[in-house]
This record gives sequence, structure tokens and C-alpha cells, in this order.
Amino acid sequence: MTSRIPATFAKNAASGRASLVTFVTAGDPDPVTSLAIVKALPEAGADVIELGMPFSDPMADGPAIQAASLRALGAGMSLKGTLQLVRDFRAGNKDTPIVLMGYYNPIYVYGVERFLVDAKAAGVDGLIVVDLPPEEDAELCLPALKAGLNFIRLATPTTDDRRLPKVLANTSGFVYYVSITGITGTATPDFGKVSEAVARIKRHTDLPVAVGFGVKAPEHAQAIAKGADGVVVGSALVEAIRTSLDAQGKATAGTVSAVTSLVASLAGAVRGVKK
Repeated sequence: MTSRIPATFAKNAASGRASLVTFVTAGDPDPVTSLAIVKALPEAGADVIELGMPFSDPMADGPAIQAASLRALGAGMSLKGTLQLVRDFRAGNKDTPIVLMGYYNPIYVYGVERFLVDAKAAGVDGLIVVDLPPEEDAELCLPALKAGLNFIRLATPTTDDRRLPKVLANTSGFVYYVSITGITGTATPDFGKVSEAVARIKRHTDLPVAVGFGVKAPEHAQAIAKGADGVVVGSALVEAIRTSLDAQGKATAGTVSAVTSLVASLAGAVRGVKK
């Protein structure tokens, strides 16, 4: 089993802090700028990078990430291109974990066996596939684990104690707790309830628990870092990309720094919370 994800969480936990997990969509706003952003994330303070696999119908995502997927697809990004982006990133960074996040359709079309071989070879560490429930583990989850990739599952506020063991059964790397009901980036979580939910999940698993959906600002990240092993930020970073674009929707000289400056402020907030 590849060890970058658990090793990163363990190292940060040993330092008494949570990990910052950053999400951007591969190919947004174009493949060249996207690679520059991804390369710059670790230095800005990202501990783990989630790369969205662009898809035309990202049903769990809010308007910001939907728009990012469309920008990436419009710029010619594909699943093959996403794996190339990972390869290019790995040429200069062997340590930062990369998780591909998205939907099953592009993987199915690519071919599961071929995808897992190519993803592993490119340097991918884990997968989050939001529309495959535990009942479908034989489809992708179990083959991914066999191929040496972590398969990260989402738990939500509606995942009760009866359902949770099923969700956790083949999960590895970390558990992604969705802090709100609904789609990404649309509401601010109740931080008190998030801490309670993380504690409940931890009664069922030794895996790190990272919390995302609705984390937009350093103060949100700081509040979640107090009770979770990881803080996931996505929509806010994708929105930083969008607001940096010119009138034609093209990257500007400030696009990369718009993302990295926000990541740096989030990283500072997360690292300021000592456990």
C-alpha cells in the first residue's frame, strides 16, 4: 500500500497539528496554469492535494466547482490529461500526497483496470469517487486497494452509527467528513456539531478524519483544526481562480498567486492550532 497519505497525517499529528488538504480542479483554468498552481500548493502550505477529475455533471458539487469543471473541459482537459498533470507534478515533488476526486463515469469510460495501472504509475496516492456507495465496492474500491491506492470514503451528517461501519469497511488513507448536508461550498458548517461528529467517527475507526464542504476562510479552518485531523478546502480556492481570470475567462499574471496566498493564510490558521 502506498504510504504518502497515512505518513503525512501521522507526521503532522506527531507535530501536534492538523493537515491542510487543498482541492483544485485539474485543468482549471487551462492545463498549463493548472500545473503551475498544483506545483505551487505544497510551498504555500498544502499537506495533501486533491485534484478534481473534470466531469460534465458533477452532481455533489456546488456552482463554483461545477464552473471549474466546465472551464477545464472547455480548455481540453481529460482524465488522460489529469494523469499527465500528476506525472508532471511528480517530476519535481515525490512527497506530497495526491488524491484524485470525482465521479465514476470518466473512470468507467477510461477502463477501470487501465485507469488504476496508469494512476499508480503517474504517482496518484488515493481516490475519492463520490457516486460509488460501499455496496459497489467490487466495482472500483477493492481493485483500487489491490493496486496500492487508498480509497477514501465520505461520511456525512446523515451517516448514522448503523451505516458508518459499512462506509468505513474498506476505507483507507483518511475519512472525509462532509460537514454540511447538500452540495459543496454553499453553507458554513456548525463547528460545534462538526467536532461532535468527528469524535463519533473516531469511535469507529483509527483513520484520520478530515473535514470539508463549507470551509471558506482561515477562521473556519482554525475552528475545524481544533477537532479534526485534517481540514479540506476546495470551493474557496476554485473561486479564487475564477475571480483572478480576465474578461474572457483566461488566466492572468495573478491567477497562481490568488490561490497560493489564500492557501498560505489557511495553512497559517491550521498550523496555529496546537493539539
